[in-house]
Amino acid sequence: MLTSSPLLLYALVAIIALILLIARYKLNPFITLTIISLGLGLVAGMPVSSIVSSYEGGVGKTLGHIALIVALGTMLGKMMAESGGAERIARTLIARFGEKNVHWAMVCIAFLVGLPIFFEVGFVLLIPIAFNVARRTGTSLLLVGLPMVAGLSVVHGLVPPHPAAMIAVGEYHANVGRTIFYALIVGIPTAIIAGPLFARFIAPRITLPAHNPLEAQFIHQDETRELPGFGITLMTILLPVFLMLIGGWADVLATKGTLANDLLHFIGNSVVALLIATLVSFFTLGLARSFSRETILKFTQECLAPTAGITLLVGAGGGLNRILVDSGVAHEIVSLSNVLHLSPLLLGWIMAALMRIATGSATVAMSTGAGIVAPIAMAQGYPHPELLVLATGAGSLILSHVNDGGFWLIKEYFNMTVAQTFKTWTVLETMVSVIGLMLVLTLSLVI
Repeated sequence: MLTSSPLLLYALVAIIALILLIARYKLNPFITLTIISLGLGLVAGMPVSSIVSSYEGGVGKTLGHIALIVALGTMLGKMMAESGGAERIARTLIARFGEKNVHWAMVCIAFLVGLPIFFEVGFVLLIPIAFNVARRTGTSLLLVGLPMVAGLSVVHGLVPPHPAAMIAVGEYHANVGRTIFYALIVGIPTAIIAGPLFARFIAPRITLPAHNPLEAQFIHQDETRELPGFGITLMTILLPVFLMLIGGWADVLATKGTLANDLLHFIGNSVVALLIATLVSFFTLGLARSFSRETILKFTQECLAPTAGITLLVGAGGGLNRILVDSGVAHEIVSLSNVLHLSPLLLGWIMAALMRIATGSATVAMSTGAGIVAPIAMAQGYPHPELLVLATGAGSLILSHVNDGGFWLIKEYFNMTVAQTFKTWTVLETMVSVIGLMLVLTLSLVI
């Protein structure tokens, strides 16, 4: 292995190369991560025979868990979309909040709907509602849409059972139940500030074109179709979160070593909790809505194909993480953090922020950042691994720009220019990251 200075320098060059190859030269992110990972292993002096196996090991370890979470969460989201469950939640909350407070309703909708599904899935699921609400109330799409994406983003980065958060929970050996509890304490005020409050400020300052070509595809909804009940829909979507909370408190609810304790831990496992919720949704949002078994099978099969890209990308991030560890870069970062006297919370946020800027993926940033910082935190005996999950998640949301698929999704659907997208979406994401970190640091002082 090389001395410390070249290792850190090569790691910095690798991150810069990631940004350039993805953002400037439009190279596929999965291919780029693979090339950079293998190249970093070579220049760092790793034995040539071990570079590929190290990368494969990192990919395999990450995908072994993430693929199950992605598949089950996507199926649950698909059942919500096809049954009209998300639309029922939206209509109910908007009716309760009133048209003048739709921006508050949308952040609540996003927070609920976004719990089991990826940001992109939640966005596509809810954007028709945003178009209709904006048209019906005569308000700017930004006033309705920005709170929506703020809620989705906060849940995506901070709250299990999202895949990135679950990876970080595993890396830090955090308690899932406590992580969810702390995530709500941090996430709710963060979503309020970056969502409704920021939207109120920025919406009057951004003029959108009068005609949005995408809006026409969603504005004519079938107002007569029968929707599932609000209670049963809400129960279905919150079921996995409830089960994981129960699992997190298993040792309090039942004596360790007993069958009851083992069962509570079992059903509280993220994979099992999502599996149970998905099976329940087949009945509550499927069979009970008169969908046939063949139709439900079709839904669950067709929804998996779009997740292949993000799953591979997350796996590649795990491969890069393993290379950073095996090449000695992570060890040098440990030494540097000791010299700079950085707390594990700040280090987790910084590592995730750097990976977010480099790759554009919050999921890759959070999983990679957690993999780097976890050994440091354990070596220092940091007592609150749940806060490390949240700090790393906050860092993974910073500065969304042109290498982030979400950036272009927001730009196209909201019909904004690149400059307008920077002023709205990029600022919103950075606010979520910084406010989230500040609240985590504050929480660390009182627990």
